[in-house]
Amino acid sequence: MNTAAFYDIHTHGLVRVASCTPRVEVGNPAANLQRTIELARLGHEQHVDLMLFPELGLSAYAIDDLFLQDALLQRVDDEIKALLPVSETLHPVLIIGAPVRRNGRVYNCAVVIHRGQLLGVVPKSFLPNYREYYEKRWFAPGIGTEGLAIALAGQTTAFGTDLIFACRDVADFIFHVEICEDFWAATPPSTLGALAGALILCNLSASNIVVGKADERAILCASQSVRCQAAYIYSAAGPGESTTDLAWDGQASIHELGAQLACTERFPLESQMAVADIDVERLRLERMRTPTFNDAAIAAGHPERRFRRIAFSHARKPLDVGLRRQIDRFPFVPDDPARLDRDCYETFNIQAQGLIKRLQATSIERIAIGISGGLDSTHALLVAAKAFGLMGLPRANILGFTFPGFATSEHTKKNAWALMCALGITAEEIDIKPMAKQMLADLKHPYAAGEQVFDVTFENVQAGLRTDYLFRLANQRNALVLGTSDLSELALGWCTYGVGDHMSHYNVNGSLAKTMIQHLVRWVIGSGQFDSDTAQTLRSILETKISPELVPGQGAGLQSTEAKIGPYELQDFNLFYITRFGLRPSKIAFLSWHGWKDEAQGAWPEGMAASMRRSYQLQDIKHWLEVFLHRFFALSQFKRSALPNGPKVMSGGNLSPRGDWRAPADGNAKIWLDELQQNVP
Repeated sequence: MNTAAFYDIHTHGLVRVASCTPRVEVGNPAANLQRTIELARLGHEQHVDLMLFPELGLSAYAIDDLFLQDALLQRVDDEIKALLPVSETLHPVLIIGAPVRRNGRVYNCAVVIHRGQLLGVVPKSFLPNYREYYEKRWFAPGIGTEGLAIALAGQTTAFGTDLIFACRDVADFIFHVEICEDFWAATPPSTLGALAGALILCNLSASNIVVGKADERAILCASQSVRCQAAYIYSAAGPGESTTDLAWDGQASIHELGAQLACTERFPLESQMAVADIDVERLRLERMRTPTFNDAAIAAGHPERRFRRIAFSHARKPLDVGLRRQIDRFPFVPDDPARLDRDCYETFNIQAQGLIKRLQATSIERIAIGISGGLDSTHALLVAAKAFGLMGLPRANILGFTFPGFATSEHTKKNAWALMCALGITAEEIDIKPMAKQMLADLKHPYAAGEQVFDVTFENVQAGLRTDYLFRLANQRNALVLGTSDLSELALGWCTYGVGDHMSHYNVNGSLAKTMIQHLVRWVIGSGQFDSDTAQTLRSILETKISPELVPGQGAGLQSTEAKIGPYELQDFNLFYITRFGLRPSKIAFLSWHGWKDEAQGAWPEGMAASMRRSYQLQDIKHWLEVFLHRFFALSQFKRSALPNGPKVMSGGNLSPRGDWRAPADGNAKIWLDELQQNVP
């Protein structure tokens, strides 16, 4: 792949769309066409691929019996004909709303135009005829129009509700069109369109505004995009519409899998549009991994058999057009403070409830946990304290042990003791150095002879002893060993297999990414879960460099986990997109670069100090992604195949073979590494 192709959104399965609300003049198709062209040219300049305009936008919507005036209908036909040559020089596909005559009837239609061609005309299926709506007075319903054709604006093209539009040269650029009331119906036409393969669902709407209706529209757009695993583009009539009896707010929005990517200001005075890049490749992959979506297509009799697929070409040279889409740097951590607060509350309580059930099921009222003064053991201890409080058990039944080794710092040991004392648990210290020295001597390890050899054996002797002690202490004191290893460590294989931090009787952290645990500890402080002494110690732990503390400091000081396996913020990003969506490495690098290249751009989770905000260049992103792929696919699956029990917390956030991830322990990383090297400059 050449450099230009890497920076092009089409290479990575993204399509740029716009939802438009041009200012209209009532019953003046010529003026309305000019406003439409102005926005279309603006979309062309912004490299938009698909532009959606409101229902009946060429005539205006609220013109009542003027829809039956032949002079107006002919003028609409003339303006569509005038638009065709203009569109020849424009990049976007245009979806225009217009009243259209066919066979002695008038239809409320979406006219789809691209590069001077009428691709097709889609009539509205469901005509509202209640409250302030009287569409059956003027229009014929589109139901039953499958397989028809229409002569319009000097061209003959497909006509009917059975049309899907698919691009030949931009993968997964497939869209369906419905009109306003269609998605208020119990059976929206877009549902069948999605089951037939459309990934982008478009709704030309007029939809007057009354108090509360904007929320209703947003709910419908979000829910339809979730249910159909699609993007949903919605455009309502806006400025200039007749206000004889109604008012209009120009609401336009773009949703993907329930999330709103872009929207316009409501109640505008002039034309406007919302622009976003839809990840159509992600949508296709999401459908592939969701059996119920495919079952629905089968239950509906494979709707693709009943749709005509209209093909068009959209080719352009590879081009860096930027990215019109917010990329969350921390996909496991919401940027929105209210959502983050809710997620932390739910996560903390899910973990506590999981532990409570395991204790009740085993009739055990004690746990044994190793406390290092690091993030993971800290959070697991907080969960245990919460669970014991809910069960009415004394915190003295939590048996906390700190196991100083060859590289344990005074700072972390002090934090471990401060935390255990603040929480009022039973705390003990066991120095593992004498036992570790004996084992190294028995192994005839060079360190026992005075050589400064700090290899994996040196490290794992300590890690293994800590866990061995915990299990024997649990046997001795009728306790359950509580694990602390997190999702990020399990993904990277950064845990000692078997009798090491890999194993426990129950692990509350196994479904949590390292970046989320940091924010959970912040949430515990901010929500006042524990007293001020505990909060003060937690702040100190949050400021501590992440380290396994197994190798004595030399020159650079404390051993750094992230210097070895990469920044957790990047590796958690890679983990999310590999396991949650199965994206290609080159696309993950593209998204990561857009998310991390400029620390001044985009949102950061609440509570992250400015000093913690970093940026990364593409070469750094590529390097650490290569490390991730090698460790994830080639080195670590055998550890994940033998994980202890623990509660699943987040959708897609579990690597247990009983949960979200099943993979061969004898696999390799070649195809992922090859794809990365070939396609990322």
